Amino acid sequence: MNVDELVSDALREQAADTVPAPPHLADRVLAVRRRRRTRRLVSVAAASVAAITLAVAVPRLGTGGDGVRPASVTDRSDVIGHPDQSPPRSLIAAGDTVLSAFYVTKSVAQPNGDEVLTRTYGLLDQRTGTYEKTAWAYLAVAPGSRTAAVLEGELPARRIGLLDLITGKVDRWIKVDRGVASVAFSPDGTKLVATTYAKNPDRMFADHKQNINGKDVPGPVPSRTGFTVVDVDSGETHWHEVPTSTDEMGWFGNARADFDWSHDGKLVYADSPAKPFRDYYTPDGTKAGWPADEKGPVSVTAGVSPDGRLSAGDFAGYGETIAAAILDAHTGRQVTTVPVQQLLAWADNKRLIAWGCDPRKCSGKGEFRNQLLLVTIGTDKVVPLSGFRKASDDYPGRWTPVFSSR
Repeated sequence: MNVDELVSDALREQAADTVPAPPHLADRVLAVRRRRRTRRLVSVAAASVAAITLAVAVPRLGTGGDGVRPASVTDRSDVIGHPDQSPPRSLIAAGDTVLSAFYVTKSVAQPNGDEVLTRTYGLLDQRTGTYEKTAWAYLAVAPGSRTAAVLEGELPARRIGLLDLITGKVDRWIKVDRGVASVAFSPDGTKLVATTYAKNPDRMFADHKQNINGKDVPGPVPSRTGFTVVDVDSGETHWHEVPTSTDEMGWFGNARADFDWSHDGKLVYADSPAKPFRDYYTPDGTKAGWPADEKGPVSVTAGVSPDGRLSAGDFAGYGETIAAAILDAHTGRQVTTVPVQQLLAWADNKRLIAWGCDPRKCSGKGEFRNQLLLVTIGTDKVVPLSGFRKASDDYPGRWTPVFSSR
């Protein structure tokens, strides 16, 4: 199949409105009936007496939001953008994806000469549909955008909170045996992978200097010890030892080397400085090979499309051309490009949210004058979702988005 056929085929599937059920169904069910452990969805064909019942396990994430319709559900507009806001104040969403949070990072000097890279989050309040400033040291939002896993500072933390995004309260805490500095939900929302560290990966140490632009400044210390898989419902945890990866020169790069989930949720992975630049493991800690459907460049955050056919590639522009690659997920071969700088998240199987620059508004302003855009594969159409990225009094720095499903 040639490039044009693959793109056309993907777009025809979208036009047919036969998108498969998303893997994050559990958290959506939870928002309606959090007290129930399971719920059955029944579909009855008009010309048949047969019924198909699907049992869905629901993580026990709390009951405080019962009866309240989340803002991301109340407003079901396909595209919700605020091109006049940066950082955003009101809900931003496109397709099945919502901007559930964003953060800025600031270096805070310590009395002993160390520096700590501290995050300030703007987190979606599902009751009001606005982003509220919060002091959590680290957070991740579950599929369905009703719950966030939160960590207290200074990292590493000894417990993980499950925060209700409707009530704004922590429903319960899950204690962990080893300190964690990052958390990530599995695609179905039933598990967390928490990366464990002996030291704060965001602390720069005065007694471990690094040279930047000819000046000695506090530097990072690699201290990852492994990862813990957490069952969200029961709170049961299992830790697996996986120290910080190094290459043949002993280089480790950033001290933060967090684990995340593969597209299908069968594996966890962390970036590595040595080829092939990612290390994959099964959730029980066994080293695994690279998944067959994740052949794209590892630097891209958007990953694989919901249907598993395409993956978001790296920057593919040249000269004055701005473009990012769209790849065949199984071969890694470039299928086409879209006119943006960096792909961030899939809105559906044919649209992505990205950092980009509308040439009519920012030509000649430089690559760092960018905003959130919605781009459609096979077209040059871009839709602004946010204002151009900048700092504010509440968020003193360039903001980084956090996405989850609606």
